[in-house]
Amino acid sequence: MGKGGKSNEVEENMAAWLLGVNTLKIQPFNLPPLGPHDVRVRMKAVGICGSDVHYLKTLRCADFVVKEPMVIGHECAGIIEEVGSEVKTLVRGDRVALEPGISCWRCDLCKEGRYNLCPEMKFFATPPVHGSLANQVVHPADLCFKLPDNVSLEEGAMCEPLSVGVHACRRANVGPETNILVLGAGPIGLVTLLAARAFGAPRIVIVDVDDYRLSVAKKLGADDIVKVSTNIQDVAAEIENIQKAMGAGIDVSFDCAGFNKTMSTALGATRPGGKVCLVGMGHHEMTVPLTPAAAREVDVIGIFRYKNTWPLCLEFLRSGKIDVKPLITHRFGFSQKEVEEAFETSAGGGDAIKVMFNL
Repeated sequence: MGKGGKSNEVEENMAAWLLGVNTLKIQPFNLPPLGPHDVRVRMKAVGICGSDVHYLKTLRCADFVVKEPMVIGHECAGIIEEVGSEVKTLVRGDRVALEPGISCWRCDLCKEGRYNLCPEMKFFATPPVHGSLANQVVHPADLCFKLPDNVSLEEGAMCEPLSVGVHACRRANVGPETNILVLGAGPIGLVTLLAARAFGAPRIVIVDVDDYRLSVAKKLGADDIVKVSTNIQDVAAEIENIQKAMGAGIDVSFDCAGFNKTMSTALGATRPGGKVCLVGMGHHEMTVPLTPAAAREVDVIGIFRYKNTWPLCLEFLRSGKIDVKPLITHRFGFSQKEVEEAFETSAGGGDAIKVMFNL
């Protein structure tokens, strides 16, 4: 993490560096010294996230701006190569999934257990912190979670996006009596669908503008799908269609896109006394019909990343309650050409859901 120091490794550590708009280059990445509570991990699987694509295309994501070269990537799993002197829970050869954010553990939010909101958070591939699309990284041992024998390294890397869905379901108190609407059938919408089902949601309807992604959602277990437009004028009619598809009151709506239209739809479709959880961050600011929703006591809650989710994600994967393998649609190796092709594939949309590097 950080700027790195001199590496003691004979083998040169290489990483994918973001150097400018649409410019990625594999070049050397010096690792920091291994601390007593750290481990050195050889990366084996790294997924591409929407935020990675935002950084590549615009050098920014929300309020985070890339001002100097940065190693990209944060959805990752690998194999332990070396452990620090005080590490007792992991050994060389263990396969692990990495939680990418290091909080301070000293501030009030960390002490409350809400460490995902820590103002001093150091998160893989969030400027100015380097990411994990590299041969090796150094990371705190307590943020590396051993994979069950029947969970692959690719599935381990998928714990990061899955954690978003799990955290959203926890925040919204999803359970066996919660009917769910998911707006957006991209990667985050789909993992939210999977998480909601694992939490016991009896009926889930998912909406999107794209037929292919809706077909994937249906295969993953959505009870019904509704195709919508991008036209804000269609919201009222689409709410009727969505409510008809649900056939019951919508208890929780997850907006996994974060646009004016999707949030307006969520607020209007959710039953009185229900909840709307804003998961996606498509727009930095939104204009939405909040007053009518407030008059129906619709609660609006937000999420930011996740906290304490890896153990549950791994149990869902181990037990078969969740299968993330169908989400991995494209795989690439770790060469200059393949890194460029992988990001083009992810940015291009189409039939690409989760693009994964196998290092």
